Amino acid sequence: MSRRFDKLDQIRHAALSSSAGGAVPGSPDDQDESQRVSSVPSTPNMAFVNNNNNNVRMAPPAGRLEELKQKEAELAKQLAAVRMEKLSALRSKPLTIGIIGFGRFGQFIARTFAKHGRVVVTSRSDYTEVADAMGAKYVPLDDMTSFLQEDLDVVILATSIVSFESTVQKLVPSLKKYVESGNKGPLVVDVLSVKEHARQIMLEKLPEECDILCTHPMFGPDSGKNGWHNLNFVYEKTRVDKVVFDHDERLDNHENDTDTFRDNSGALHSIHEDNEAHIEAMDRIERFLSIWEEEGCRMVPMSCKSHDEYAANSQFITHLMGRILGAQGLSKTPIDTKGFESVLKLIDSTTADSFDLFYGLYKYNQKNSLHTIKQLQAAMEDVVENLQLLEQEDMKKQQRIHQQPEQSKEEVSAAMVGKMSTNRTPDGHHP
Repeated sequence: MSRRFDKLDQIRHAALSSSAGGAVPGSPDDQDESQRVSSVPSTPNMAFVNNNNNNVRMAPPAGRLEELKQKEAELAKQLAAVRMEKLSALRSKPLTIGIIGFGRFGQFIARTFAKHGRVVVTSRSDYTEVADAMGAKYVPLDDMTSFLQEDLDVVILATSIVSFESTVQKLVPSLKKYVESGNKGPLVVDVLSVKEHARQIMLEKLPEECDILCTHPMFGPDSGKNGWHNLNFVYEKTRVDKVVFDHDERLDNHENDTDTFRDNSGALHSIHEDNEAHIEAMDRIERFLSIWEEEGCRMVPMSCKSHDEYAANSQFITHLMGRILGAQGLSKTPIDTKGFESVLKLIDSTTADSFDLFYGLYKYNQKNSLHTIKQLQAAMEDVVENLQLLEQEDMKKQQRIHQQPEQSKEEVSAAMVGKMSTNRTPDGHHP
């Protein structure tokens, strides 16, 4: 099954290069292309600009463009066929998924997972009836041994940001006993809105026998209530078969085995890929990701570092503005514009979430969130300063108008007499 995924990646790579109008950097095709660009064209079908002896290709020939479009369409068909083949293969091996934290979000994802496999949930409160209603099994949180004995393929940590570390710490003792007894470690997945914090905690505390997948579904019970189609799902394959992937795409192994190689497409691989354990681990990850893909999610592979940088200027600032505007006590009026209605919706959507979520977005992505706050403060100061400058200019204009001396009645009369005199004809009469 793993080789099918390799084929899928190769087709994706080829489709990407075609849609970009050329080869992907680092590939053999890219090297050939660079050699062609470096020479002066011998045909008028290609436009070039010569600047300091550097030839820059301006546009491909029309025939070449059509060829690339046709190739792109063919690759898209191949990609769709391989994706369907992959999903079919994955459906034949349904997962047993455990969810720690069965609050609003935990229940939200459990309903969908129950359609794709077996689901076991655990939480502080007794959710037996809720779990039964959706076809899941409930296990008390204080009985973690029984929870792990359910032969879980995947364990999802669906907790709040602020309680994430303590949840992992409570899980670790039972998890260590479980793998030390000869059981296969589960794939551990987080769904936090901050990624580097979750990544660090799991790498530091979880047994190395547990693979790690950092994810962030960019939606929740409200935005995903009508389905997950076209909603973003961000993920990073963090640790696979004891091999840790960092954000620079280098591989670090706990046993100091860091040998890697690149295939013809330029993709980086670990020497462990041909090991049966590594293949099984990758298959399990793909089976889990396929659930989100089959539900229509837009799959976004991204490093935890990049995610947090983007999130500070998207998710955090959205919550920040919603909280700031909400603190002003804004409410509906009889003359609301569409823009103001959008403001009220923003307030409602952000304040509906717990303040713990907002605090977690700030505290556990503090470097990026503080930068966003400072940028917002600076932008606010700039806007206010511009308003004040315009106001000062208006005041100066008004002062100049009022400072002009008023003409006396005598000056006005004299000016009128002078004007009348200049308008008379030589015989003394007005024209």
